[in-house]
Amino acid sequence: MQEDHVKLLLAEIGRINATLERLAGPAPAINDWNAADVFVWSPARLQVQPVKRPNRIDIDLIRGVDHVRDILVDNTVRFARGLPANNVLLWGARGMGKSSLVKSVHALAARETGSSLKLIEVHREDIASLPALMDILKEAPYPVIIFCDDLSFDHDDTSYKSLKAALDGGVEGRPDNVLLYATSNRRHLLPRDMMENEQSTAINPSEAVEEKVSLSDRFGLWLGFYKCSQAEYLEMIDGYASHYTLDIPVEQLHAEALEWATTRGSRSGRVAWQYVQDLAGRLGKPLNR
Repeated sequence: MQEDHVKLLLAEIGRINATLERLAGPAPAINDWNAADVFVWSPARLQVQPVKRPNRIDIDLIRGVDHVRDILVDNTVRFARGLPANNVLLWGARGMGKSSLVKSVHALAARETGSSLKLIEVHREDIASLPALMDILKEAPYPVIIFCDDLSFDHDDTSYKSLKAALDGGVEGRPDNVLLYATSNRRHLLPRDMMENEQSTAINPSEAVEEKVSLSDRFGLWLGFYKCSQAEYLEMIDGYASHYTLDIPVEQLHAEALEWATTRGSRSGRVAWQYVQDLAGRLGKPLNR
């Protein structure tokens, strides 16, 4: 009889332990910083997940943005060397290589400085978890760039406050080993109609707009990307064709590339790459990135 009571007691203790574990949630995963140079933030597990084969291209293939490229390279190299550097907002025209440039510059800076510079991508929907990531990165043994791609905020979206806190660092300040790079089609990260609505409905319109615009002000560098000219577009095409040794007469290459851009209604690095993918497929040539 006593043994039955002991078994029941042990079973009850087991159920209580299981309930407590569920309430506590999963234990934070161990982050292996040596597993890769590029990671993706997983807030559910409080873990940075390594990316073995990052999707990036050689920096020499990114054309038409030489000025902003040089500024970003200089800022990133200084940071990798342990020198002061700025958070960066890359904003402007679609398809002009903003996110590609960040990934390529990261690789270039790590290579040039010989440092173990890390890049961690944070998805748009995980912005609110940035404070938790910052707590982890304070103990990271390497310099880290947090990368937020295609960033923007809409009506009633308050997650931008987490980004503001991460950029400023709060009372403790932002960790010296962390920078934030973000790309956006919007210079102020907010749609114009949202800012105009604030002006029309707020008790103090200027304060309401200032509070939201102040987010982009927290980036020390604003790098603008603009639509490319026809000459710059064809320069991109020539660069891809040469790099991947696509055997096609220049006249035909340019004529097809311009026709491709016309059907898409725009000229950009993304459109150039899409044409090159189509051309390589027709030529039976694989594109090894």
